Amino acid sequence: MASTIVGLARRALGQQRGSALVETALVAPLLLMMAFAIIGIGRVLQARMGVAEVAQEAATTAALANNGSEAAQRGLSRGKDVAAGYGLTNGSFELTVDPGAFDRGGQVIAVARYRVSLGDLPLLQWTTIPMQSRRSAPIDLYRSRWPSASP
Repeated sequence: MASTIVGLARRALGQQRGSALVETALVAPLLLMMAFAIIGIGRVLQARMGVAEVAQEAATTAALANNGSEAAQRGLSRGKDVAAGYGLTNGSFELTVDPGAFDRGGQVIAVARYRVSLGDLPLLQWTTIPMQSRRSAPIDLYRSRWPSASP
């Protein structure tokens, strides 16, 4: 009788060990998929904030220039610096700065575009997410414009 109880106990323990292994094998892929999804969502949110900030900084910097060509040049330069700071460096970043007529009371418009690639994450390799942000900054009505010094 003691031997049958010991045999039953051994079989029960062996089945529990096997079921724990099966449960782990079933749950581990789901946990990995959730982890990769969280990483992907984090990258998308970070890129969205970066694209919006790039467009805002480019428009604001361009609105403080003295003329239209200087506005476009300053806005593009500042926008590229901010994009590098946010890590928007996969080669798909585009920025356009439109100073328009650059009249007092007018607006400078900056448009930033970026494609978030999740190719290095398993199960998300096929995914690229396009982002765009359009921001404008007013040109001050009462701001003085100093002529640029020429040598």
